[in-house]
Amino acid sequence: MQHQQQHPQITPRTAPELTPSVEELEAQERRLVFRQFTYDDAWALGSLLAGLARERQAPVAIDIHRAGQQLFHAALPGSTPDNDAWIARKRRVVERYGASSYLVGARFRAKGSTFEDSSRLDPDTYAAHGGSFPIRVENVGVIGAVTVSGLPQLQDHRFVVEALEQFLEIEI
Repeated sequence: MQHQQQHPQITPRTAPELTPSVEELEAQERRLVFRQFTYDDAWALGSLLAGLARERQAPVAIDIHRAGQQLFHAALPGSTPDNDAWIARKRRVVERYGASSYLVGARFRAKGSTFEDSSRLDPDTYAAHGGSFPIRVENVGVIGAVTVSGLPQLQDHRFVVEALEQFLEIEI
């Protein structure tokens, strides 16, 4: 389990909900698709995430990669270098599986196993913990990932999804 420090000053946007099903997670990925993804989009999305994190005093690091290039990175107060290591490990899962890091972990759990036990991948290199979401472009596929680290894994996942929903409503 990802080591996370609890921060009582962080107010969640919504009340805690049940863990989403594999089907719900797959539906998120079908819905959150870009028409294009430019350098300016990376800056705008990263800035949106950073703004939301600042409002909530979330101690997170934020990263956006496209085609192997880091287009955005921010480390907010309370984040640590460990968050950057988690970002890299979660992003590699998205790059390898073409699905969110949380969904990949959920698929293994749904089969009665864990990613760590069944993937045969080095856990120091890959982490199927929530917080990294594929940047999927219509008629192209997955071209990158947006990743957050610093909260418990389901909160990291939900935070990225919330920002993508806001961003895509603005852009579409």
